[in-house]
Amino acid sequence: MIPAAVATALSALWWAWTLYATVRTIQTLPVLARDTSPPPPSWPRVSLVVPARNEARDLEKGIRTRLDDDYPNLQVVLVNDRSTDATGALADALAARDPRVRVVHVTELPAGWLGKLHAMQRGAEASDGDWILFSDADVEFAPGTLRRAIAHCEHGAYDHMTVVPGFRAQSFALDATLNVFCRELVAGARLWRVSDLTSRAAVGGGMFNLVRRSLWTRTPGLEWLRLEIADDVVLGQMLKQHGARPVVVQAVSAVTLDFYKTLGEMAWGLEKSGFAIIGRYRVSVMLLSCTLGLVAELGWLAGLALPSPAWRALSLAAGAMSLLSVVLLMHWAGRRVIAGLAYPFGLVALVAMVFRSAWLVWRRGGVVWRDTLYRVEELRAHSRLTL
Repeated sequence: MIPAAVATALSALWWAWTLYATVRTIQTLPVLARDTSPPPPSWPRVSLVVPARNEARDLEKGIRTRLDDDYPNLQVVLVNDRSTDATGALADALAARDPRVRVVHVTELPAGWLGKLHAMQRGAEASDGDWILFSDADVEFAPGTLRRAIAHCEHGAYDHMTVVPGFRAQSFALDATLNVFCRELVAGARLWRVSDLTSRAAVGGGMFNLVRRSLWTRTPGLEWLRLEIADDVVLGQMLKQHGARPVVVQAVSAVTLDFYKTLGEMAWGLEKSGFAIIGRYRVSVMLLSCTLGLVAELGWLAGLALPSPAWRALSLAAGAMSLLSVVLLMHWAGRRVIAGLAYPFGLVALVAMVFRSAWLVWRRGGVVWRDTLYRVEELRAHSRLTL
């Protein structure tokens, strides 16, 4: 009885916090598609830096939407990072057709760097814009996205913008799992506090990290992050620590991507980050984090079996808060509500992926990513993530 009561109480607290975080996020974050900030006197130059490794499937369409975005002063730096498919040829063809595109071909990965971060570094070095926009290869922009983003940053005197993007719907199982990931981010990252300079809340996103160059030059840069698995989040932390005024905007109709296309692809993606972020490379931390996550999300169900009416009432209240928070967040994020309500399945699938990541790291002696082995000791020594 006592374990069930404790689980119910913890779960009720968690869902109360999640509901609060969801409402605050929805109330606070500007919606980029509805932004009415006045344009600046002249449009600053924006350098779009796109690292790409074996992205032939999505590269051309994603880059084309950004070239067609109608931003008047755009440079695109495509970094072909040791691709073994047609990525390099497609990048060269895009550059031949559009003078705004510059291609950097990376043929070797220096020791002590994650491949994507090294590609981003090479791209930043080749860029010359007043703003640098780091964005993944498969991301697509709706027309007017860059104009609105720059206008919002210039008018609000922001130095760093990241977005809540739109993830295109896939299979029901994948969406249910991805929705848990997104909801946990909203509840844990305190997105509504990111623009508060008195708060430590800071985030970033590989799909859209827009940084003012004058601020960027005051930071240690990507070399400081060169072996950081959670590079997107730590990029935001680094910028804020060095004086950036950041902003997060809702851009679910403006910035879209297939975060993953299948459940197996998501499991593969979490091979790199699951154990690193959730477990901090320690089995004990991973077990504690996953156990607390399961209890917080599902513990309210235990209260239904308790004899006390008060505990059953608390259990039902927690269940109602979970329902309301899921419905509100899914509607705001443009996600399928029915897949959001399948969070028990999504949570179990996500935990299984984290356990799989830990097992693979233990078996391999480190993180294998893009055909390169990174030893746990090396990654831990260079970890910059603050939780």
